[in-house]
Amino acid sequence: MKNVLVVHYSQSGQLSDVVSAILRPLEDAGIRVHQEVLRPQTPFPFPWPFFRFLDAFPESVRLDPRPNLPLTVAPDASFDLVILAWQVWYLSPSQPVTAFLQSDEGKRLLAGKPVVSVVACRNMWMTAYDKLVTLLGAAGARLTDHVAFTDNANPLATFITTPRWMFTGRRDRFLGLPAAGVTPTETAAAARFGHALVTALARDEERSGAPMLTGLRAVSVNPRLVVSERAGQRAFRVWSGFVRLFGKPGQLRRVPALALFVTYLIVLIITVVPLSLVLQRSFAPLLRNRLDALRARYEQPSGSGNARMTEHD
Repeated sequence: MKNVLVVHYSQSGQLSDVVSAILRPLEDAGIRVHQEVLRPQTPFPFPWPFFRFLDAFPESVRLDPRPNLPLTVAPDASFDLVILAWQVWYLSPSQPVTAFLQSDEGKRLLAGKPVVSVVACRNMWMTAYDKLVTLLGAAGARLTDHVAFTDNANPLATFITTPRWMFTGRRDRFLGLPAAGVTPTETAAAARFGHALVTALARDEERSGAPMLTGLRAVSVNPRLVVSERAGQRAFRVWSGFVRLFGKPGQLRRVPALALFVTYLIVLIITVVPLSLVLQRSFAPLLRNRLDALRARYEQPSGSGNARMTEHD
């Protein structure tokens, strides 16, 4: 019987719902599943108070997270497969996931193990994924698959609906805009990945290092967002360093620096991001090769193909 470790952390519950849908076929098939819900020593609230949300920015970007409480899994436990489900904070993996990947406990559990990455977020996950891949490599893990669940609404609409959800806890339709987050239909359809993993584990495919979730529309990449993300990441590096000059997380003297940052962020969202997308669309013929290369890169390893959708529907 195969043993699967599932590591995840979710504030709103969206990611937990996705994980539950993926795990249900594994549990029904009798596969042993240990769920490790990460627990920060100082819990992060949800909904976010505004400045506490901003205060998480510098350390998230710098991969300098608050520590987690000890894991519940036995120190000498061994697993055939690890499913790592994570969120995106400021174009980086969330602090609890980063803390796990950097910890001695996490590295011991991940060393030499095949890992399936599962992210649920608004739409910009590529820069955070690069960081996650680096952290997994440093832990000695083997990334076999990556699955991304995103909000499929118009990006301009999500600039309103996602913050509303974060700061109020409400994700319902608002001012004619769609509900925030991954749709219930997409969440339920996540079960196809669980069915595919059941088949793969029965065939020992996790040992091969090859992806197990191809043909299931695991990712959908908008390469134009990659360009915007990279520009944002460069700015985030500068601003995170600036804010950290004013003190440690939770200190009031950080507030003026964070106020300057959020002013910059609002201006960026209103002006630079739309302008960047317009310019990319205008010069699309000249950028086609670069954008195609970015799409191909971030579709790996599991891909956007759908050839096996009916097989594991």
